[in-house]
Amino acid sequence: MGGYELVRSDDAAAAGPPDLELGGSGSCNGGGVSAKSRPPSSPPSQGGARQRLVSLDVFRGITVLLMIIVDDAGAFLPALNHSPWDGVTIADFVMPFFLFMVGISLTLAYKRVPDKLEATKKAVLRALKLFCLGLVLQGGFFHGVRSLTFGVDITKIRLMGILQRIAIAYLLAAICEIWLKGDDDVDCGLDVIRRYRYQLVVALLLSTMYTVILNGVYVPDWEYQISGPGSTEKSFSVRCGVRGDTGPACNAVGMLDRTILGIDHLYRRPQCSINYPQNGPLPPDAPSWCQAPFDPEGLLSSVMAIVTCLIGLQFGHIIIHFEKHKGRIINWLIPSFSMLALAFSMDFIGIRMNKPLYTISYALATSGAAGLLFAGIYTLVDVYGFRKLTIPMEWMGKHALMIYVLVACNILPIFIHGFYWREPKNNLLKFIGVGA
Repeated sequence: MGGYELVRSDDAAAAGPPDLELGGSGSCNGGGVSAKSRPPSSPPSQGGARQRLVSLDVFRGITVLLMIIVDDAGAFLPALNHSPWDGVTIADFVMPFFLFMVGISLTLAYKRVPDKLEATKKAVLRALKLFCLGLVLQGGFFHGVRSLTFGVDITKIRLMGILQRIAIAYLLAAICEIWLKGDDDVDCGLDVIRRYRYQLVVALLLSTMYTVILNGVYVPDWEYQISGPGSTEKSFSVRCGVRGDTGPACNAVGMLDRTILGIDHLYRRPQCSINYPQNGPLPPDAPSWCQAPFDPEGLLSSVMAIVTCLIGLQFGHIIIHFEKHKGRIINWLIPSFSMLALAFSMDFIGIRMNKPLYTISYALATSGAAGLLFAGIYTLVDVYGFRKLTIPMEWMGKHALMIYVLVACNILPIFIHGFYWREPKNNLLKFIGVGA
């Protein structure tokens, strides 16, 4: 997503324990750094050289590692796997964490924008490249680790996916960061809200639109077909005729995807197999909607993914406008705890946390958790200088997309399985003692 730099970098390891009380804390009696009073190219205030925000790389690396763990261990440890519907597990934090980090990265990448039109063109091009990469990797072109086949029928290609969702959120957040900035002075956290109020208005409008559609759009009865043995097709009818349903069969999220994208272009995996979300046999009393395609990265749910990215923007603005550690950390902790409190309150009154629908309570809970985790990593890595133990995570964070493509999208396993001796089972894994 482009390079990024710290506004101020402390050589924590050389200077000893940092003084968190030094400078302002972000209250409105001082502590922020006025955007007008500081020259755009001002050097770091304590003499440190400009460098990458290490804590962001470490955060991204931890998230990549978590993604690999839940993908591989989720089948054996259900607590690590995605929640079947309502509720949140460890795996459900991975996607929002990435979106949150995209927002932070954008504020640092677009800290100074001399040409807004040129910056917009570059953002569109980057988003388009990421979207197309997602189509290839998650559209159905690769058929699996052991099938050794490839290719996809364009009439049935999956249009949405993880990279496609990130591309959409990246583009909308980038446009907001390029065009929707105020010129107010920043002396405290409230001034940051005032300066970027138009971005917050966009987030509020998107959340309102999502809520209205989810709870107000009528979902009629619908049908679908699946291929059975011998190329026969089985038809299923799902009875709905409701508004505001947030169950797996009759929600507006799935209805809009079936209407706009087409049911043939959605993610195909039974939603209620015995060991869901892994593939497996269906329960004897499986409902009629069980085998219907449903995309967990669909259109309407991606609206709230954009909101998560916009929240990450606001956390990045704290880095831009506050030079002292204490001011940054306080202005991260307050909204993080506030979002978590609001999310659990919503869940308590019935607005359940739900990843497939990407509900508002889910967006707030995961964003709050991301803010707390990022503040903790920043304190350990960029404030106290604990770098030795985090070097592997830092490396993984710098190469997150490559690792995702090779490991999470099974490109590396497919490559390894694709070279064999006489029979597919005699592949490289068998020769090194891992087995086919």
